[in-house]
Amino acid sequence: MKSKLLSLLLFVSCITNSYAQSINEIWLDDLVIQKYSEGIPGISAKKNGGGETMAMVKKTYQRGIGVQSTSVLSFLLNGNATEFTASVGVDDMGNKILKHQFYVLADGKILFESGDMKWGDLPKNVKVNLTGVQRMGLLVMVEDQGYTKVYTNFADAKISMIGNVVPLTTPNLDEKYILTPPSPKTPQINSAKVFGATPGNPFLYTIASTGSKPIEFFADNLPLGLSIDHATGTISGKISQRGIYLVQLRAKNKFGEAKKELKIKIGDTISLTPPMGWNGWNSWARLIDGEKVIASAKAMVSKELRDHGWNFVNIDDAWQGNRGGKLHAMQANEKFPNFKKMIDDIHAMGLKIGVYSTPWITSYAGYMGASSNFENGIYPDSIKNNKRAFRYIGKYRFENNDALQLAEWGVDFLKYDWRIEVNSARRMSAALKSSGRDIIYSLSNSAPFNNVEEWVKISNMYRTGPDIRDSWQGLYHCTFKLDKWGPYGGPGHWNDPDMMILGNVTTGTEMHPTRLTPNEQYSHISLFALLSSPLLIGCPIDQLDEFTLNLLNNDEVIAIDQDPLGSSARLISDEDGIQTWFKKMEDGAYAIGFFNTDNYGKNPASFFRWGNEKPKNYTVALSKLGLKGNWKVRDVWRQKNVSLTNGSINTMIPFHGVSLYYIQPLPSSK
Repeated sequence: MKSKLLSLLLFVSCITNSYAQSINEIWLDDLVIQKYSEGIPGISAKKNGGGETMAMVKKTYQRGIGVQSTSVLSFLLNGNATEFTASVGVDDMGNKILKHQFYVLADGKILFESGDMKWGDLPKNVKVNLTGVQRMGLLVMVEDQGYTKVYTNFADAKISMIGNVVPLTTPNLDEKYILTPPSPKTPQINSAKVFGATPGNPFLYTIASTGSKPIEFFADNLPLGLSIDHATGTISGKISQRGIYLVQLRAKNKFGEAKKELKIKIGDTISLTPPMGWNGWNSWARLIDGEKVIASAKAMVSKELRDHGWNFVNIDDAWQGNRGGKLHAMQANEKFPNFKKMIDDIHAMGLKIGVYSTPWITSYAGYMGASSNFENGIYPDSIKNNKRAFRYIGKYRFENNDALQLAEWGVDFLKYDWRIEVNSARRMSAALKSSGRDIIYSLSNSAPFNNVEEWVKISNMYRTGPDIRDSWQGLYHCTFKLDKWGPYGGPGHWNDPDMMILGNVTTGTEMHPTRLTPNEQYSHISLFALLSSPLLIGCPIDQLDEFTLNLLNNDEVIAIDQDPLGSSARLISDEDGIQTWFKKMEDGAYAIGFFNTDNYGKNPASFFRWGNEKPKNYTVALSKLGLKGNWKVRDVWRQKNVSLTNGSINTMIPFHGVSLYYIQPLPSSK
């Protein structure tokens, strides 16, 4: 008996020793740490948030990660970790005023909290036990108030892991569910009900219609100077006379005919509804080329996105070559061997084309911009090889040259990207308006709110924040905090939260499926529509799956975004983890979204998904929303009417999900 007991003890001892010896320390800076970050600003391995050596109170650190502003990092450990250690604090290059709080959380519980820390405080050492922990979160909370260089560090950060496993990213395995029914075989016209153009400039509008193909298009009462292609539904030409023209659009196939009135406004304002289309940056970044652009345009047609109103194909950074041509303007580089033909081919598909530029000498991706320190605007190797050093306005500017070139090519959209300031924005605005073509003017990125009245006057859309990331933190920061911008958006000047983060994206890392859950993706599209935001798809169109296409092609959701009134929804309630956003519509109706944010951002645990979240039942009386009388309530995603209970809407809202309604007054309503 003793012999057996001794053998058992020896066996347990061997297992225990083997277990102890199999603990491996994983440095966070050895991971592809961007994958774990849910925040918008950059995150750096072995560097601070500005890309320099980490330092706190004059002590430098060679290992660890540097983050910016509020930072959220999520790790799936699956019980395979034993310990996390780090030194945390504000970097010596960081903001000297703001208070920061550092947290380590595990399975929804706080294991470490630093209290308020400011610049100059000694770093605090972190050592927490992770035995049995499934999910860990690292959080820095700070009200950055728009300040730059809000740098903090997790220096010498490492996780002790059992065996050869490494921390994983938080999974997004929720089932994709489709709510929107398919379009009927009968025609349905889905394009915007209002369109603006400048007198004498080229006019280009395509009737978007679903239904069984082929479809024949007609436009009754077209003003003088316009004609329609009956096969494609493209209306083109020029109108010289200012005024408002009412045109009856018709789409006809073997199953029936659809009609819709189009109001054409010829005057000084274009972009009377938010632009809809695609931007290539989050698909291919610097790898964009002419073939990919044409393939994207063809996919927009073959995937029937065009039939639902999607019509812009926008090239982001990395198309620019050198100056040349008769206008001494920016030319396309070798990746776009026949730029004009590419544009003509896209127009022939009933689509529009957009490009990118910057007033700086170099763009963010290191390509030529609209200014130079050389009078002839050359872009020599001395700049190409040190491009980050030339992110400023050069001595010589070429806005007029470039605007005339864009107009001659037939470009319809310009994204102008830099640290936005008024003077440069004004110069390009004036150049575009004098170019002889209607070119939608988009300012990017992080337009200062203090100058919002300027952005409204000189641009058609302006970025309200930094580059979005495909996470709830990124979505929440870029959209759910836009209430203060609401009064300024409208026809001709739209608040722009950035591209949509659906499908397969490359926001800072290699291409991957969006990290938004299906619930979060429904919230994403719903709030963009309620805010009257530009809708720009940010993923390869040819890779769209059935679920994502269903999200993008709900015509009733799109109609909320494209409503001619152009009113931006306002946040009217935020209670018990439910936000209510309320939007006025042109026809006297209202669009209302109820979002289950679960009090996101109001406590440390709320920044993370722990895997045990639940939906919320929500009941609200229409009278509480200020809606008196009788109303018809329609579930927009499911495209069906719903019944009220004692004058109230009752709905079950998934975690980070939405219930979206269109509420119309009935004749007896006061």
